[in-house]
Amino acid sequence: MTTNTSAYAVHQIARPTGFPSASDFAYVSAPVPEPAPGTALVRNLLLSVDPYHRGLMDGGEGGFALGTPLEGRSVGRVIASRDPGLAEGDLVFHRSGWRTHALVTLGSDGTRRLRGHEGVPLEAYLSILGGTGLTAYAALTRTAGLREGEDLFVSAAAGGVGTATGRIARLLGARRIIGSAGSAAKVRHLTGALGFDAAFDYHDGPVGEQLAKAAPDGIDVYVDNVGGEHLEGAIDVLREYGRIAWVGGLSMYNGDRSPAAPRNLFEVVHKSLRLEGVLVRNHTNLQDELEDFLVPHLRSGRIGTDTTVVQGFDHTVDAFLGMFRGDNLGKMLVRIDD
Repeated sequence: MTTNTSAYAVHQIARPTGFPSASDFAYVSAPVPEPAPGTALVRNLLLSVDPYHRGLMDGGEGGFALGTPLEGRSVGRVIASRDPGLAEGDLVFHRSGWRTHALVTLGSDGTRRLRGHEGVPLEAYLSILGGTGLTAYAALTRTAGLREGEDLFVSAAAGGVGTATGRIARLLGARRIIGSAGSAAKVRHLTGALGFDAAFDYHDGPVGEQLAKAAPDGIDVYVDNVGGEHLEGAIDVLREYGRIAWVGGLSMYNGDRSPAAPRNLFEVVHKSLRLEGVLVRNHTNLQDELEDFLVPHLRSGRIGTDTTVVQGFDHTVDAFLGMFRGDNLGKMLVRIDD
């Protein structure tokens, strides 16, 4: 598939029932658009596929409309501009992904010019320096207020937000970091490559029992990317005055969106726990702070981008479905062929 003479986009053409399938999507071509006054034409280089896309696919208020290009985070290069704030050649972050070309306006819908840190790979801007990293940073420093010497549990720890949470927590001085994942290989990746102190495969038994074994003295903070049984297990193991930063609900995305509350929910009162949701759009003011904190560590090699990159725009849907199957380590990205 070439992207030089035509623009391509992924359209949603049906509402998924449960787990999405390739037949819910179509690749559609159109002429490359011309920028109108105040806009710039971007050729996308990297696309992000994210768990939150699944909820938007059900439609409703704020959801994706059928027969129109899907949207998501992307990094691209300006190839023509009628926006006075953007010049040809600029690298930009924007939210009109899942397509090869996009019309953007600086400052609109999250569009910003990238600072372009020397020695930092492009993948970082959609992973550890992008929405996943920003989510993890906000969850740890603002929502949960992780303090040096505290113990942390992260669910879905081998995914994008999970790996970023582990990396950042270590830099912030966490004492013990425990993670859950969906396979033995991912558990080995957490304790080997990523330096988690303990990890377990949630398929191997009740989450609460495995977590209690991994953290016999309890935990102070839980960053929740799953919900359900993971949340219940963490509530049991949290110490008094523990904090829960609830980022996502992977256990609910492709099934029941209204599961029963954890059976031990009253422990939030009994232990004086704090549970607070995390929406990254409420923390965009932390972007420069995040980059100033992490870029030196990226340059030194102390941390990596933690990405799985699928090559070719025509594999965007495959990458999205693969993310839900657990095919990725770290953030799942799509690099567009040129």
